[in-house]
Amino acid sequence: MDQTPTLGSGFHWAFDFLGQLAFRWVPATLITLKESGTQGGASFASPPIGASPATAQQTADYLQAVSTPGAYDALIRDWGIFTALSLFISLLLAALIIYCVIRIFQIRRHEALKFEAASHTVAAHDVPRSQLRWNRIAEEVRSGVEQNLRLAILEADIMLNELLDVLGYKGETMADKMRQVDKANFNTIDLAWEAHRARNAIAHQGAAVPISERETSRIINLYAQIFREFKYIE
Repeated sequence: MDQTPTLGSGFHWAFDFLGQLAFRWVPATLITLKESGTQGGASFASPPIGASPATAQQTADYLQAVSTPGAYDALIRDWGIFTALSLFISLLLAALIIYCVIRIFQIRRHEALKFEAASHTVAAHDVPRSQLRWNRIAEEVRSGVEQNLRLAILEADIMLNELLDVLGYKGETMADKMRQVDKANFNTIDLAWEAHRARNAIAHQGAAVPISERETSRIINLYAQIFREFKYIE
């Protein structure tokens, strides 16, 4: 009764066939082609290897002559399967090599971008000038003058917009830029949204929104936490 072929039996047959081919057929062919001999009354006087290369037809004829009954027929019958299996494995390995090469280039590119970002920190761009601007904002808050309090918040929001630019976020408005932020890379993004909404209320409604020194200090402290995260100020 025929057994249903399985993947395991297929691999067993393939490895068995490869073993027969590599360790029995090929060495035997090389050895016998090197020497002269007779088999079954037929004479084969093949020249030594190197003197005159044997053709494919001569090799096939010799294998047929020296093979045991049925062995040559099995080789010919299974050769097509062996060729198809070899081609499939070769294509599979080639695809794996191509994938590995692509992944290596992607990893190297990612590492290069991280290295470039590390070598162009926010601190390297603008800390001295930003600190001077922040000191001026702090003076406006301490003045207690309502107009200065509004200007302090507006100026702090401008600094936040510039920080987003330095960090590489693009957009027509600050809201567009902040929507691109990943919290994993911007821990104070929620504070940025809160401070920016307070700024918008002051900028769009003007005197209709009362502002106190205490509230201004609270909003400015939100900006300070954001800037200190990226060492934009001390």
